[in-house]
Amino acid sequence: MTRLACALVLCSLPWQLQAASTLRCGSDLVSLGDPAAVVASKCGEPVTRDFLGYRERQDEWGFFNEVAVEEWTYGPRNGMYQFLRFEGNRLTRIQSKRGN
Repeated sequence: MTRLACALVLCSLPWQLQAASTLRCGSDLVSLGDPAAVVASKCGEPVTRDFLGYRERQDEWGFFNEVAVEEWTYGPRNGMYQFLRFEGNRLTRIQSKRGN
């Protein structure tokens, strides 16, 4: 199997996650770095909120502190689920996955 054929097969798998830096919620847009309260006001309450634990982060002054990590799930919207990760109450990752 050629590399191109392998790449096409992998791209068509239904479990593939796609990352993005913005998410449209109705007529609003949320972006990486937005506070959780802003995301909730624009997108509404998620289907699930999962607490994933704590992560150590370095601030702009070089100090380390522990922040809570959560993943919110929205969807399905047009057959897609959106997974939003928050670290220290800030949106750090947006991923979409096609539902089965």
